[in-house]
Amino acid sequence: MAPNDSAQITGETGGVPAGRRRAARYVVPVAVAGITAATIGLVPALASTGDPDLPKISAAELIEKIAASDTEQLSGTVKITTDLGIPSLGGLGGSAAGTFAPKGGAEDGEGGGSAAEPTGRLMELASGEHTLRVAADGPDKQRLSILDSAAEYSLIHNGDEVWAYDSASNEAYHATAPAGAAKGSEKGAKGKDQAAPKDLPATPQDFAQEALKAAGDTTSVTVDGTARIAGRDAYQLVIKPKQTGSTIGSIKVAVDSRTGTPLKFTLLPSSGGKAAIDVGFTKVDFSKPAASTFDFTPPKGAKVTEADESKAAGKDQAHKAPKDAKDLKGLGTEPNVIGEGWTTIVQLDTGGVGPAAASKDMPAQGRDFMDALGDKVDGKFGSGTVFKTRLVNALMTDDGKVYVGAVTKDALVKAANAAK
Repeated sequence: MAPNDSAQITGETGGVPAGRRRAARYVVPVAVAGITAATIGLVPALASTGDPDLPKISAAELIEKIAASDTEQLSGTVKITTDLGIPSLGGLGGSAAGTFAPKGGAEDGEGGGSAAEPTGRLMELASGEHTLRVAADGPDKQRLSILDSAAEYSLIHNGDEVWAYDSASNEAYHATAPAGAAKGSEKGAKGKDQAAPKDLPATPQDFAQEALKAAGDTTSVTVDGTARIAGRDAYQLVIKPKQTGSTIGSIKVAVDSRTGTPLKFTLLPSSGGKAAIDVGFTKVDFSKPAASTFDFTPPKGAKVTEADESKAAGKDQAHKAPKDAKDLKGLGTEPNVIGEGWTTIVQLDTGGVGPAAASKDMPAQGRDFMDALGDKVDGKFGSGTVFKTRLVNALMTDDGKVYVGAVTKDALVKAANAAK
């Protein structure tokens, strides 16, 4: 293992050149609320054949290398597994099970949505183990396929066209996107909404971009040796919170030594155990993919749903969760941000009743599901329930207030007591 230099990135700038300080803005705590919807889990060591001997590099230099990476062409295979500690949704039935069901067609009687609608299908990555085949050729051509033993789901962006196809149901979904949309935009060509997912992480690059955005004095960043990932030499960048009370223990990003491209992303919770997020290439090729990779014509007999039809049916909107505090304004409540860095908590006042009253009208299975996720708590704020995962926890008080963040249960209760 190469004896790489380690460094910490803090709010202080002394001794760090201006160029590296600019690069340092790429390191922050994970944007937890945005990533949670598609959080990805543990992967075994990927094609590891020993730690390569690479030149020394500091944390600031490695961050700068990531920021300067201009990789736009690649293809490969990505392995994804998730372990958030969430009970299975399979027994809930009804609309919830339909929302997360990985297979099958549209649910008749619920508006005629499509089994190929992208955002809902990619939500499958929030649990279990998955293998993806990915390809990209600049900002206007990308392809992502979820591989199954007997079926394949593909999402293709080529210029102003977005197609999704589910081979299990033989259904296709079509939308328009402006040139340069890359991962999709809010509006498609001719002013039409296009419902391809926006900023939904699926590769190590996507997750690293969420984790590497800005530096502050709440974050420690070091280089911890090297690794061999998907047949390529990589440096290991380790990001840790300095604050206590976060559910995030550390983040490790394996960075390709030649291109600066993240090859593997691993997030370990502070509670210990196996990774909650770990997504990595098992194969990767940085040459230009064949143009035919991004071609798509619906197979004969396939049911094709246009994006406007799916929107009218209410299907694509059902899967759109708020990404940050600005998005939460659309829910009719003004968020209040408490704290900073890794222990940031968002407070909302729903103006409604809490979970105890709401659950009275739920089916028994729904109440059991909520009870499995939640712990009853009380304090100066009154009483409520903490709904927990291995990363993101939320306190819902019985008077309708919500506190959510990548923080511990005790941190949520403390925030609620202080706000009283």
